[in-house]
Amino acid sequence: MAARVRSALGQLASFARDIAGRPSETRPLGKLAVGAAKVAHILESAATGMRAPLSGPQYHAVARLSEPIRASSIQAQNLEAATGAAAAGAVPWRAALDQASAVVGESGHGKRQADPKELVGSELSLITDNLARLLESGHPMLNTVSRYYFSASGKHIRPLLVMLIAQAASIATRRSGRTSMLVDSDVDRIDYSLIDRTLSQNLSSDSESQHVNQMIATATRDSNGGRPYAPSVKQGLTILPTHRRLAEITEMIHTSSLLHDDVIDRAETRRGLPAIHRRFGNKMAIFAGDFLLARASMALARLRDPEVIEIMSGVLCDLVDGEFKQMQNLEDEDAPMARPDEGAFEYYLQKTYLKTGSLIAKSCRSSAILSNSTDDVVEAAYVYGRNIGIAFQLIDDLLDFTVSSASLGKPVGADLELGLATAPVLYAWQEYPELGPLVARKFSEDGDVQMAWKLVHASSGLERTRALARQYAKRACEALAIFPPSPATEALESVTLSVLTRTK
Repeated sequence: MAARVRSALGQLASFARDIAGRPSETRPLGKLAVGAAKVAHILESAATGMRAPLSGPQYHAVARLSEPIRASSIQAQNLEAATGAAAAGAVPWRAALDQASAVVGESGHGKRQADPKELVGSELSLITDNLARLLESGHPMLNTVSRYYFSASGKHIRPLLVMLIAQAASIATRRSGRTSMLVDSDVDRIDYSLIDRTLSQNLSSDSESQHVNQMIATATRDSNGGRPYAPSVKQGLTILPTHRRLAEITEMIHTSSLLHDDVIDRAETRRGLPAIHRRFGNKMAIFAGDFLLARASMALARLRDPEVIEIMSGVLCDLVDGEFKQMQNLEDEDAPMARPDEGAFEYYLQKTYLKTGSLIAKSCRSSAILSNSTDDVVEAAYVYGRNIGIAFQLIDDLLDFTVSSASLGKPVGADLELGLATAPVLYAWQEYPELGPLVARKFSEDGDVQMAWKLVHASSGLERTRALARQYAKRACEALAIFPPSPATEALESVTLSVLTRTK
């Protein structure tokens, strides 16, 4: 054990020396890591009302859906045979849609999936306005930069899932014996305006904090006829004001990671816009990302739920851990991705969870907790989010090879340019060993990117990546069985379908 610790510390020291000369790129990670570590330490000693260890048949049935999938052995499915397409020239994405529909039980059964927009569309439409007031700083340039990506047409899948899980959990079994200022069996007795009020009276002597609190308190907007802190009930399903705020926090954390990632990756575009550092410079992009995290942390604390605060703070640690895993040197023959075996896929999927799946999974878990759900429902929400999060990133990695930059909103082939070996490359590597040296040198030599692109398309890597995504999507849908049937669970299945068939 001691030898492994010394080896790990030595690698970390070597890595730190290597990146020390690029502070503009690594400062976001450093600040994020330090901040997350401090938050985690504080919360570890302050959290209360913790849940007992989970057990029971329902929990084990759900937990099974988090077990590893042997990704290295996934094979491409015969689309023609699976879908009954007679023509050899059938459109691949049409076939993919048919197979994805089968995952959620729609194909061949005439089952109509609920439209998520019918359930939470009005709530989603408020997010941009609500974020604008939450990010009000009094500094015009900071306001402009921090809101830059919010003005673009994002997918908003994370807020969407938070609110659909809230609706699905609102009619599920409730946990007994747990109360707080914002948790009660009678939601009409709760003063939800607390989510926009300071926790500490000591801030009353802080003029800047007073100014920020006043801006937030007076700039409320909502669709509830002047009742900004009222629960929303549609088709018998409830979204609490705390769920709305969690959805906004989730989007702030996600967008802050985009700001930092685009600086680190030297991205050219994002969401169809020039990348923020191209428009405003590295410093402003970094400061805006830090500002988003700061405001998200303040809003998170005001939910007044230690369990949710601890879980969502863990997302920050996961983002940093995932970034370090992605940046790890691949030249060492003992590195986890030195060969395209199961170990490489496990490492890649763990990195995928940390960078993408964690925020989705833990925000879904937190949404169920804010509904005061029982442990099995909370776990099912997490497992659904974990699996759909991994499926989402797998499709994203596939789209990097299959769609135009105009459709995707960012340059295609970006992962290869960054030296990253994603699932399509790992699968292609199994068929074409000559990819190994290219992966080891991170596609850094002239012609490497073009050669890797050609070999990926010549292999079954894209089809196998799609098949793996379908496995994760299927698990996500299976986790929904813990929830009572409702339009919300149907809508969650519909979102799963859209993740598998998206083209941007």
